[in-house]
Order: sequence, then C-alpha cells, then structure tokens
Amino acid sequence: MKYIIVLGDGMADEPIPSIQGKTPLMVADTPCIDLLAKKSELGIVHTIPEGMKPGSDTANLSVLGYNPEKYYSGRSPLEALSIGVDMKDTDIALRCNLVTLSLEEDFEEKTIIDHSAGEISTEEAKLLIEALKKELEDDIYKFYLGTSYRHLTIWEHGKVIDLAQPHDILGKIIGDYLPKEPALKNMMKRSYDILNNHPVNIERKKKGQNVANSIWFWGAGTRPALTSFEEKYGKRGAMISAVDLLKGIAVGTKMKVVEVEGANGTLHTNYEGKARAALDVLLKENYDFVYIHVEAPDEMGHQGNTQNKIKAIEYLDYKVIKTVTVGMEEAGVDYRMLIMPDHPTPIKIRTHTDDPVPYLLYDSRVTKNNPYSYNEFDAKNSGNLILKGYTIIDRLFKNPE
Repeated sequence: MKYIIVLGDGMADEPIPSIQGKTPLMVADTPCIDLLAKKSELGIVHTIPEGMKPGSDTANLSVLGYNPEKYYSGRSPLEALSIGVDMKDTDIALRCNLVTLSLEEDFEEKTIIDHSAGEISTEEAKLLIEALKKELEDDIYKFYLGTSYRHLTIWEHGKVIDLAQPHDILGKIIGDYLPKEPALKNMMKRSYDILNNHPVNIERKKKGQNVANSIWFWGAGTRPALTSFEEKYGKRGAMISAVDLLKGIAVGTKMKVVEVEGANGTLHTNYEGKARAALDVLLKENYDFVYIHVEAPDEMGHQGNTQNKIKAIEYLDYKVIKTVTVGMEEAGVDYRMLIMPDHPTPIKIRTHTDDPVPYLLYDSRVTKNNPYSYNEFDAKNSGNLILKGYTIIDRLFKNPE
C-alpha cells in the first residue's frame, strides 16, 4: 500500500460574487477530482489549533501529523533547515521577504503593493540579496538566499518578537506595522535606498513588472525540534515542494526532499514534473508515502486573482492528480490518497483564515457511490468533521476493514 497527500495550498475559499456566489473549487473544471469524489470519503478538518495564527507553517505541520501546539517554534526556522543554515540555540530566524512598496517619500507612509515583488525570480533575487549582504550584514545579522521572494535573516542572540506578515497588510500604510526593534526597522528603511534603483529593479520597471524595492521581516522563531517521520509512523516519506518552508519541515522530520526542475511555487510551476517525481519515489524508489505540495492557489489568493486561482486548481487536477492516479493504476499498485488545502486563502481578504478546510480521502480498493462533489459546501454537508488537524494523517494510514 502506498500513501499520497496532494496539498493545494490555500485553495479553499468563500463565496465570490463575481462567480455567482460560488468558490473557485466549485467552478473549476476538475474532472479527475470529480470522479474521485464519488468514490471517496469527504469531510472538513480544522488544521489550525485555536489561538494560533493561520499560517502554512502551522497548517502543514498539522497535515503531516505534528501537533503545532507541541512542535511549532516559528516559520523561519523551518525555512532555515531547507536552506541549510545550522542555527544555534541562541539564534533567531526571520523570514526576509522581498516586497514592492509604494513610492511616498516618507518610508512610514508607504504601502505594501505586492508581498512577492511580482513573484521575482530567484536569479534576480540573488543579486538583490548580495547587495543587501554587502550593505547590511554584520556579526549580528546574516542574510541567506532562499527562493523567489522568500529569503532568510539570522539574528544572533536575538529574541522572538511579534512581526506583521506582509500578506496580511496588503494595501495598508506600513508605519503602524513596522518592527518595534530599532535595528530591524532601520534595516528595512535602508533596504529601500539600496534596492529601489538597483539595476535589477530598473530592468523590472522597464518590463512593467513589480520591483523588489524593500525587505520585510516576519516569522521570527527559534531552532525547531521535530521527530523523525519514519520513527513516528513507520513509513519512509518524501516531500515534493518548491517552497523552503515545506522542504524545511521535511528536513526536520528526516523525510526525503525531492527537487524538481522548474518547480518555482508560482502559477506556472512544473506540475507534471512534481507528479512524475512522486511516481518515481513511490514506484521506483519504493517509498511508502509522498507529500505533493502546490503553492499556486495560495499565491493567487494573495493576489486576489479569482480566475488564476481557478486555473491553479484546474492545473492541480489534470497535471498533478490525473498524472498520479493514472500512473498508480497503470502500475497496479494499491494506494490511498488525501487531497486537501492547508488553510483557506480567500480572494476577498487576500490572506489566510483559520476556517476548516475540505478534504477528500480516496482508496483505490474501495468502491463507493456518494452524491458529493469536492468543495467547501459538500464537504461540510457530508457530516464528517475532524477537529484536530494533526490526526487526519492517521485517517490516511488507517486501512478500512
């Protein structure tokens, strides 16, 4: 028996007036998911523990079976694991986004236009991070290249402080959301002077792209302590994702990290490459479990782009899920597959919520014929409710009688 989780980051949503009061999951053309839904268990699951922020960090830990209330020590430390930064116990990791700020003269009067700087490429970001290292790095603060707009700063002998998430304050004046820590606030101000007229951004302006003209610190945390996935579940697992956060969780839990060329966390990621890599891991390398993470629906939610969020879900269906199901069936191998988001990222508010999310649990050996489709409303109407998100993986691994 093989086990698969397909995680469409942020793909749950709320009714949207422009699509007749439906959600992207309801209107997306998803023939493969539709077929599976008729033969599957559907329900809703709370992935975010009460009182915790609804982030991809806490939510994905839950989906993988790690209770965030026990294991969560911050988002950035997990990304540090992926990048290969060996944190000391006295270090604090900070996410260092490259963002697009408006052009008001007073830094504190600027607004965040884009938390991802137009999904800037890693190649361009590398040049900007190098410029920041040259001007800002010292014995206390170190900068590390990540992927696209997602980078890392290590603060030696730092402290965990509350920092605003940039995707939570899109379009808002930043003054009230800047760090209270003077050094962090000063580096953010200086970064604007360093980056705004950098050659990379001059070229981006010419192309009509959003510039990466500032950094934004958030997600402070300490060195994580995660237990081995194989020791916890008795199964060899692999992670397929373009996002350092997910790769970091995999490193921390001693899962295999599978790198896929062209996987970049955007709408135009290499979906088929991820699916084929999953099949290779399961069928050729004989792993028991694979986690396929697709970031695109979440990014489209943050951008407030309804049509592209629908498109991301459709790509997930026919480029990932169809490829995986056809490959497993052709191989004649029994498998159980869980399809779900980690959290909602509603178009209306362009950030995460802690509402429960719909799940679909399919078993290739079981024949069902239920009336439900895979969406937020049918999942709720099914009557299946999982209150503790970190137990859903036990549902996946539990074979039916």
